[in-house]
Amino acid sequence: MPTNVICIKWGTLFGPEYVNRLYSGARRNISGPVRFLCMTEETDGLHPDIEILSLPVEPFHDEMNAALAVANRQGAMRKVSLFRPGLVPDLDGPLLGFDLDVVITGSLDPLLAFEPGKVVMRADWVEARRGRAGGHGSVFRYDPALHPWLYDTLSANPTAEVERARGSEQRYTSTLAQKKGAFAYIPPELVVSFKHDCLGLPPINWLRAPVLPKEARVVCFHGRPKMPEAVAGYRGSLLRRSKPCDWLREHWIDRATSDLGGDWA
Repeated sequence: MPTNVICIKWGTLFGPEYVNRLYSGARRNISGPVRFLCMTEETDGLHPDIEILSLPVEPFHDEMNAALAVANRQGAMRKVSLFRPGLVPDLDGPLLGFDLDVVITGSLDPLLAFEPGKVVMRADWVEARRGRAGGHGSVFRYDPALHPWLYDTLSANPTAEVERARGSEQRYTSTLAQKKGAFAYIPPELVVSFKHDCLGLPPINWLRAPVLPKEARVVCFHGRPKMPEAVAGYRGSLLRRSKPCDWLREHWIDRATSDLGGDWA
């Protein structure tokens, strides 16, 4: 049985190379076959082995967007379409989902085996620092057959759910799953933040190249620097200054190019 991996791409912020490199990282770091799916309205440049799902307009789209506009988070809950029961034809088992601004750096098998039957996410770094519960949406595992309420709850009352989550899809997902008793936090050493866990505080980040934590399987690039900035080196601020990151170039670009060929990575 293949492992099911999914992502969503809408708009022009991320090019097709982000999807292709994520696909390569997944298939290089999962034991056994991989079924990789991308929900998108733009298929140009995507590797032919990636299975395409149409980006839908949900029946609650307008109401949800009106509530999001009040929260100043227009479009921020588009990922809820991934939770729709029956979305993936012939789906067998859970889906492992990723944002596009991550790099896979090690075996994903522990994430697939962790707390079967539950929605799993990494604790959000900012929320955890403030002593609040909440998951980060960069890496998430769920099963539409077991967790149809991830979609149904929002579709039944979009305005109330968007307001309750303050416009945040990851807050909606994690708090609802916690309420249902079907949530677990991914061990923090497996999914790390580039800016929190790899850079170091000044002056360390000025003097030392970013480090890849030993147990990290996924590195998330939320905020700045963005992934291409981190590869090249980044001087956006004293706090976020970063020397060029060779291991990011290796895992995100070089290995994907070797795997897929230069036309796709």
